[in-house]
Amino acid sequence: MDGTLDLDDWRRRVALLYLSDPAEGEEGAAAFRRGRDELFRDHPQSALDDGQRARFSGLPWFPYDPGARVTAELGPPGEEGELAVDTGGEDGTVRYRRVGRLATPFGDLTLFWTLGYGGGLFLPFRDATAGEETYGAGRYLTDTIKGTWGRGLDHRGDRVVLDFNYAYNPSCAYNARWACPLAPPENHLEAAVRAGELAYPDPV
Repeated sequence: MDGTLDLDDWRRRVALLYLSDPAEGEEGAAAFRRGRDELFRDHPQSALDDGQRARFSGLPWFPYDPGARVTAELGPPGEEGELAVDTGGEDGTVRYRRVGRLATPFGDLTLFWTLGYGGGLFLPFRDATAGEETYGAGRYLTDTIKGTWGRGLDHRGDRVVLDFNYAYNPSCAYNARWACPLAPPENHLEAAVRAGELAYPDPV
C-alpha cells in the first residue's frame, strides 16, 4: 500500500476536527488541541516520524488568549498579480492569487487563494516570536485545501474573524522530510503574536 487511503483518512479527520463542537472559547481550543495531539501521536500520516511519535508527549501551545480572536475587514489586495512560492519539494512551485488585505491589531496580512484544481484559502504569517518562541519560518492560520475550515479563519462576506489561538505549524517545522510554502514578506508581522502553537521541541 502506498499510503493514499491513510492520507485521505488524515484529511477527513482534520476536517472533522476543525468542524466539530465545541468550536469557540477556551473549551473549544482545548478540545481541538487534544484531537490534534491524538492525530500526531497515532495516525500513520502524522508529520512526525516513528521515533518522534515514540517520544511524543503533546504539541506545545501558548496559553489560550481570548484577545487573540479578532475581527478584520477584508480590503483590496496590497499588490496585484499572483504570488509564486517554490516549496522546495515534490509540489514544486505553487501559485497563489491575492484575495485581499486583512487589517488586524498585529498588522496587515494578505489572504491568498491557492490556484490549481479545487483551490483553497491560505493564510500564512510570520511574527516577532518566530525563531525564538515559535517556528522560525512562520505559522499558518488556515489552508483549506487541507480541511482547516473555521476556527483559525471564519468569514461571513467581507467580515473575517481570525483566531490566532489556532495558529499552527507547517509540517516542515517537525521534520525536514517535509517541504512547505512559507509566509511571504508581505505577511511578516513586526508584532509578537503570543497565541497558537509554539515551536516543536523535538524536530528532526
